[in-house]
Amino acid sequence: MSTDRTRALRLTRWGGPPVLTQVPRPIPSGEEVLIQVEAAGLCRSDLHVMDAAPGGLPYRVPFSLGHEVAGRVLERGPQAAGPEVGESVVVYGPWGCGSCARCAAGAENYCDRRAVLDAGRVGTGAGLGRDGGMADLLLVPSGRLLVPVGDLAAVQAAPLSDAGLTAYHAVATVRRSLGDDASASVVVIGVGGLGHLAVQILRATTAVRVLTVDVREEALALAEECGAHFGTLLRPDTAGVLRSRTGGVGAVAVLDFVGSHSSLELAVAVLRAGGDLAVVGSGGGELTVRKPGALPAGTRVSLPFWGTVPELRRVVALAREGALRVEVERFALSSAPEAITRLRSGTVRGRAVLVPD
Repeated sequence: MSTDRTRALRLTRWGGPPVLTQVPRPIPSGEEVLIQVEAAGLCRSDLHVMDAAPGGLPYRVPFSLGHEVAGRVLERGPQAAGPEVGESVVVYGPWGCGSCARCAAGAENYCDRRAVLDAGRVGTGAGLGRDGGMADLLLVPSGRLLVPVGDLAAVQAAPLSDAGLTAYHAVATVRRSLGDDASASVVVIGVGGLGHLAVQILRATTAVRVLTVDVREEALALAEECGAHFGTLLRPDTAGVLRSRTGGVGAVAVLDFVGSHSSLELAVAVLRAGGDLAVVGSGGGELTVRKPGALPAGTRVSLPFWGTVPELRRVVALAREGALRVEVERFALSSAPEAITRLRSGTVRGRAVLVPD
């Protein structure tokens, strides 16, 4: 491969499989920073992007996939700030306008100008309409989007930028219900790439009892390894089983990492009055909000999306302290089709991570 070309996994048409191909080598200018990619996570959000119908997302093809990225700073534009050349970093994935009040506070996931960016079809992050990190190199718009990771391994760091960050943000969203009561319970529905990290974050930062639900025995085994106090398969009597584990009062919070009809139904059935329901997964389920209705009195419903830069720094700190460890299955970048097939079949344990080979 010539030095002016590099590899990238590109989505070239909506609904079509991505293609590993050669693209021009990026050259940073202005505030841009060029990253030598060492690891890129693969998750169901990537499948949603791949499978989208034409016009379904406000992006233009082609672009490279990959929104969970870790690597080293290779080159910097003349106005670039932040991490120096050679420094190991993780890339903050949602890229906002960079100038609104939300972006100035590091909350580009809730950029005030997101609708304008979508209308302009310029892309809203790495692998989301703009070239992502399932590649040898990634061009990042600004050093503000980079968080140093020190000696943390890249395969551990990459999933922290979405799986870890989204889980942390979801926990932060319901934290007002958690308190310091060690007898209180939180239910985590879905112990996959995000859920297994949510279990660890809850154990590391709260005193609550963590109850988990999944449709796979191996996922419950992973939940137990991560510190869950109890796990159960999704069955007709699961709501009753979980309620009995809470002393009959219900869970103070439910984190639903599935978001399907059945998971939302379960969430409502086990939630305590005045509790918090965070719907993180995008499984196509619907929740009717009506008063009076099925939701317990005083329920607060949130739809957390990704997380903030300050939260990503805290997630990295937890990982470096040993309180957070991502369960990873590694695949070579050239084996991306196998990783995608495994993810679709639901047989990946934890997070699939692509490593340039």
